[in-house]
Amino acid sequence: MRRIGIWIAAGGLLLGTAACGGGSTGEAPKQAAGSETLSVGFVAEPANLDFTSTEGAAIPQALLVNVYEGLVKLGQDGSIQPLLAEKWEVSPDRKTYTFSLRKGVTFTNGAPFTADDVIFSFDRVKTDWKLKIKSQLDTVDRVDKDDASTVVVTLKQPSNGFLYTMTTRLGAMFSRTGVGDLANKPVGTGPYQLASWKRGDSIQLSGNDAYWGAKPKIPAVTLKYFKDATAMNNALLTGGIDVISSVQAPESLRQFADPNRFETVEGTTNGEVVLSMNNGRAPFNDKKVRQAVRHAIDHQALLDTAWAGRGGLIGSMVPPTDPWYEDRTGDYPYDVAKARELLGGKTYNVKMRIPNLPYAVAGAQVVKSQLAQVGITADIEPLEFPARWLDVVFSKADYDLSIINHVEPHDMSIFADKSYYFRYDNPEFGKLLTSADQGGEQQQIDDLKKAAKLLSDDAAADWLFLFPNLIVAKKGVTGLPKNGIAEAFDFTALAKQ
Repeated sequence: MRRIGIWIAAGGLLLGTAACGGGSTGEAPKQAAGSETLSVGFVAEPANLDFTSTEGAAIPQALLVNVYEGLVKLGQDGSIQPLLAEKWEVSPDRKTYTFSLRKGVTFTNGAPFTADDVIFSFDRVKTDWKLKIKSQLDTVDRVDKDDASTVVVTLKQPSNGFLYTMTTRLGAMFSRTGVGDLANKPVGTGPYQLASWKRGDSIQLSGNDAYWGAKPKIPAVTLKYFKDATAMNNALLTGGIDVISSVQAPESLRQFADPNRFETVEGTTNGEVVLSMNNGRAPFNDKKVRQAVRHAIDHQALLDTAWAGRGGLIGSMVPPTDPWYEDRTGDYPYDVAKARELLGGKTYNVKMRIPNLPYAVAGAQVVKSQLAQVGITADIEPLEFPARWLDVVFSKADYDLSIINHVEPHDMSIFADKSYYFRYDNPEFGKLLTSADQGGEQQQIDDLKKAAKLLSDDAAADWLFLFPNLIVAKKGVTGLPKNGIAEAFDFTALAKQ
């Protein structure tokens, strides 16, 4: 997903896991009290801790920036900022990037971070990573070192997306001696390290005493996982957690209306809540049927009903925070008569296989009702997320309709892979993405606008709404992100008064 997108953090494509065996991966330190600890509620637990082999966003959400670092990172304003690279230079032909690495950086296993680890990390993407998104670094021709602190990355052709990709999980740096058990023992250079993992319950991160940079304001963070929105809300109300990372029942916000006790942050995300249609099999291999679905959905009514009107309507796979965004909500206006006309009097019975996540369950009921008005009967089948949904829908594409929150940034490229679970296949779309990546800044914007329009015209999917960034915290918690535009939930900016 390009991401699968799956941010699944907010119930997007966040890969979670059911409680299963295991227990702690290490001896948990004694919990500090007060301002020294912070507990944050989430809805999807990682299946394991290896984001090089497991799809979904729950793992990078927890570990990227916090435990693993890259050469660069994405700032809250969307800018690309130095991290393990102090600076970089780009050649005039835009094919060569020279990174100057920070000195004195060590991994949590004690090994020094050097240019050899950078080369090793790039090589692992090609040889060991199992995710489809690794193709985003196919543009890399070779990686060389000038010395222990200087790395030169040579691309096959200019790429507007290369440096941005390096802010994602694909840019994470790994120790040459620390990849033996990534699923359970992450080894990074970040401000935190894994202290313990109680499967089915929580992950605890503790401060990395050997961290090269400024120490985080909160020395210990607990990521607490909940099966449902009510339980997470109750935990905040009763003091069991300090922060709800993503509100899963927007209508419940009234419970936190007391400004003396709680603070609410509302912004936007990269999360496109997609009504996925299987373009590879009947009936949705027929463009007219897909177009009929888009006309049959009253998106504002769906947003109001399923998510209490929180979020926005976009009509495409591009959020407003991207420079190539265009409002495409008018491409397929709600029009029951037009939908019936496109179906030509035919009726269909389809399988709507969805993850058992709050937004998908709520949205599916509205979609089912609206499609029934035009002659499409949708049988809803909730699948345990992530395991069952990833297996049945994402991996095997055994579905007709689904609903998932694709949260990774700049993820329109997932439609360029015809083996992706959408099974969308239009070579012209791929050509536009290639042209956008290799051209100048304005060409990138122009071509990506064309690509978004082509996806919309083809009705490759339907975009129900843009997922909001809704965070609720105890009064006194500071540094909460207004917008969720990166893969990581960065704990380093948080503090408690």
